[in-house]
Amino acid sequence: MHDAAGSGARLSLDVVDGDIAALAVDAVVNAANDHLWMGSGVAGALKRAGGEEIEREALAKGPIPVGTAVVTRGHRLPAPWVIHAAVMGQDLRTDEDLIRRATRESLEIADRLGCASLALPAFGTGVGGFPLAECAAHMADVAARHEPRSLRRIVFAVRGEEARVAFAVAVAAVIADPPRRREGAGEVDLHDD
Repeated sequence: MHDAAGSGARLSLDVVDGDIAALAVDAVVNAANDHLWMGSGVAGALKRAGGEEIEREALAKGPIPVGTAVVTRGHRLPAPWVIHAAVMGQDLRTDEDLIRRATRESLEIADRLGCASLALPAFGTGVGGFPLAECAAHMADVAARHEPRSLRRIVFAVRGEEARVAFAVAVAAVIADPPRRREGAGEVDLHDD
């Protein structure tokens, strides 16, 4: 990717097949709806592991425009922060633009919070019905274009072999052929755990 603010630090992109709610990172991202109620999928896993307080805190900040995000505390999660990225509206549908905007907003909020590590799920591929490989390509591209301030590690936390492979392929593609960025382009490390 590139050097972060001239610090010489590298941003690593990791892919893990596992429970995002169990990851010891600075922040996790919830693939939210614009009203911020937490139903099934990633939201349900975060609410079960972290407590109903996460949803209550999120609901108090909604509704929000699709493509934007808000942050709550992680409560009983290992991660101190949960970033709720509204990747879909009440119709529970999403598209390429919303996935890219929600990913970008999540990365920017993590940097504003001073996070060194952030875990993101596969946006919109559950109830949103968005194709997995396309989602992975868009999210990896946005991550590769991000100019971090505090972030050093982005983890794509997915479930199942198909998702793990899709994200590993997408991450490898942005490393092999990095998107155009401003001056200061540097390097990315790939860790496929």
